[in-house]
Amino acid sequence: MHKTTDFIPRRGSGILLHISSLPSPYGIGDLGPAAYNFIDFLTSSGQSFWQFLPLCPAETSLGCSPYMGLASMAGNPLFISLDKLCDEGWLTADDLKEADHFNLSEYQVDYEAVSKLHNNLLHRAFQKFMAAGPALNQLKKFSAETPWLDDYALFMAIRDEQHNQPWNKWPAAIARRLPEAVKKYRKRLTERLNYFRFEQLCFQRQWQSLKDYANGQGISFIGDLPFYVGFDSVDVWAHQDCFELDDQSQPLYTAGVPPDYFSATGQHWGNPIYRWQSSKHRKNKALYAWWRRRFTEMSKMVNLTRIDHFRGFASYWRIPAAETTAVNGRWLKGPGQSFFKEMTASLKNLTIIAEDLGIITPDVISLRDSLGLPGMKILQFAFDSDAKNLYLPHNFETTNCVVYTGTHDNNTTLGWYMGQASEGARKRLRRYANCRDENQIHWQMLRLAMSSTAVLAVTPLQDVLGFGEDCRMNIPGSPDNNWRWRCAERFINTETALRLRSETEFYDRI
Repeated sequence: MHKTTDFIPRRGSGILLHISSLPSPYGIGDLGPAAYNFIDFLTSSGQSFWQFLPLCPAETSLGCSPYMGLASMAGNPLFISLDKLCDEGWLTADDLKEADHFNLSEYQVDYEAVSKLHNNLLHRAFQKFMAAGPALNQLKKFSAETPWLDDYALFMAIRDEQHNQPWNKWPAAIARRLPEAVKKYRKRLTERLNYFRFEQLCFQRQWQSLKDYANGQGISFIGDLPFYVGFDSVDVWAHQDCFELDDQSQPLYTAGVPPDYFSATGQHWGNPIYRWQSSKHRKNKALYAWWRRRFTEMSKMVNLTRIDHFRGFASYWRIPAAETTAVNGRWLKGPGQSFFKEMTASLKNLTIIAEDLGIITPDVISLRDSLGLPGMKILQFAFDSDAKNLYLPHNFETTNCVVYTGTHDNNTTLGWYMGQASEGARKRLRRYANCRDENQIHWQMLRLAMSSTAVLAVTPLQDVLGFGEDCRMNIPGSPDNNWRWRCAERFINTETALRLRSETEFYDRI
């Protein structure tokens, strides 16, 4: 496992922008021309990293949160470039005109409309693909090379047939994956299985092409790996022994965090808890094997990965499933350093950034530091106390950290400053940054990140562009209108690239 300072030989910087937020004519960002143009923008602005959110498929009716995905190792088919399918001959220019019948915004993702459009065109592309002769051989080869694919395809095909019901509501035999039931469904749903294999084949080919282009331009990808997975996912359905479930396949316990300064009842996320031990004193070999595969797959997709809720490896908050808040949970010890020793081979090509925000206890710091992992510094958290605040750049105790102006869970810097920060925090920031123009506060914050000693500085694109609260990506705890923000093409321009490059050069991060 690489330490970040080994992987990044010198100071660098990058931009946080999810794939869905890219411009495109089809209602959502994808792996097509705009993604390549964004890499060119990063290169011209002197950046070395592109960070994005989890790439997994997500349930539209639940807000399409990438942190409650349907499969931790699959790619979101909504990110498949329709333009590239047209280039390959699986779609025609007339097919693409179907987008004109939808009222698609360049500023917000309408997931229902986007899903309908993409499903229509992906099915059309699949029919042409299957009629092309060697299609089945391609799918067979891809399945053989992709260990998780057959379970994923079967899960999605059954889920379709069961009208998107959670897997524990399916007929009991297939919910519990009895061998005869699995065999029967595989045979009966063969065509649907091939369709979902086709989607993933398209995604993987397009992703690899994009990653090769980025790496060739000197741009490294930073992915995001959630510690927990969603209950209604192929991960839980296909690996039920890895999770704390009862005899009826219901979660015994769920994840969250305890009450704190921000919430009197804590946060109750609802994700199932891992069964780290198969018996009282023996590790769960199946769970460790699943994690190995997960890290291995991630290392193929990205160059670095941020582990969301890293603290769960040290200790985690377990809440009885019947509870409606997180108050009556308890801390339990996580798998700790021994887990990462077991994962060494799977992590040899992957650098980890530890998301160490929130309630951080000495065991979390000890685990992070024993592994040599960089933690995170969020500048929006730096001005709400005094000169000893650990997020203030003068208090960074090591260069082995990643500094952010904010993350996908924060307000934009301008939105935070104008409507959320206390007057005391605003005053301290203005003094700290020697700021004379409040309308440029986002650039002042970017300069603080760039000038810090952190080996890597990452800025959300919204903060580069000075966008307000209406461009926020996510409000934790709020189920509506998240993950929808998009950036119109005209904002990703040469003027912005040159200004960003000037700052990057000045603070020696080219």
